[in-house]
Amino acid sequence: MVDETLEENAEIEAEVFDPPEIDSKYRMIILAAQRSKQLQRGADARVDVDRKKVKPTRIAMREIAARKVNFKFTDQEEESAAAAE
Repeated sequence: MVDETLEENAEIEAEVFDPPEIDSKYRMIILAAQRSKQLQRGADARVDVDRKKVKPTRIAMREIAARKVNFKFTDQEEESAAAAE
């Protein structure tokens, strides 16, 4: 029972974050807003902060700066798919 819990925790910790570079401050704002909503709904912060003292938007921006948030650009995928055809 304990071994299973340790294995699950190891899988969570082994999660690899390799988000693409943010090419625009507007994309960063949209991404931070989406992550802020997740934090407000109860998601765990991926950076070490006191949630009582720091607003969710600031936490989201710190997570993005630390590259702790996975995301992908859907509009760039559509452009590359259209170019391939």
